[in-house]
Amino acid sequence: MALLLNIETATTNCSVSLSKDGETLVLKEDNSLSYSHAETLHVFIDEVFKTANLEPSNIDAVAVSKGPGSYTGLRIGVSSAKGICYALNKPLISVDTLKSLACQVKVEKGFIIPMLDARRMEVYSSVFSYDLNQVREIEAQVIDENSFDDYLNEEPVYFIGSGVEKTKSIINHPNAIFIDNKLPSANQMSVLSEIKYKKSDTEDVAYFEPYYLKDFVAIKKA
Repeated sequence: MALLLNIETATTNCSVSLSKDGETLVLKEDNSLSYSHAETLHVFIDEVFKTANLEPSNIDAVAVSKGPGSYTGLRIGVSSAKGICYALNKPLISVDTLKSLACQVKVEKGFIIPMLDARRMEVYSSVFSYDLNQVREIEAQVIDENSFDDYLNEEPVYFIGSGVEKTKSIINHPNAIFIDNKLPSANQMSVLSEIKYKKSDTEDVAYFEPYYLKDFVAIKKA
């Protein structure tokens, strides 16, 4: 009977949920184009507890999206999750951002490729079977017309995430199916965090760091 707080800040979607036994009880998120995590994350956390008529002390653990994704977004989410864990003496669970995104696709055949937009023509991606078994590790890759041919030549491939917009302008294959306007959400984290909680698959709160995949590079404003 686990009650978990789930925090997703890897992209522009600032998303928080409370889940019980793998089912989302309350979801609060802002899917605007600007990063508002610093201003809204703790407001959303407070709101989900109030909506559920629960206290933070009632939770069994905190789950956070571990990346890859926005450097700043991940730092904000992980720092907040750690702070709550320290204050309440609760365990910390990390959830693979791309697997959580892949969970939004419900199909009975083919591959699912969650992808997050990186700089220029690059994306962070992974490959999952239709039943969410990972068949290729996470990579930062530059997209071209031959990307993912090994999978596209076999079965339908479902692309989802913020990297879809630039990918669909380059990949032209009859097996390519593009799912628009989807970002990682704390809603899909509910099932994954429950699985990890049951296995006692937790992180060291003191030493856990987000999975950035690439080093942070500051870009000067024009």
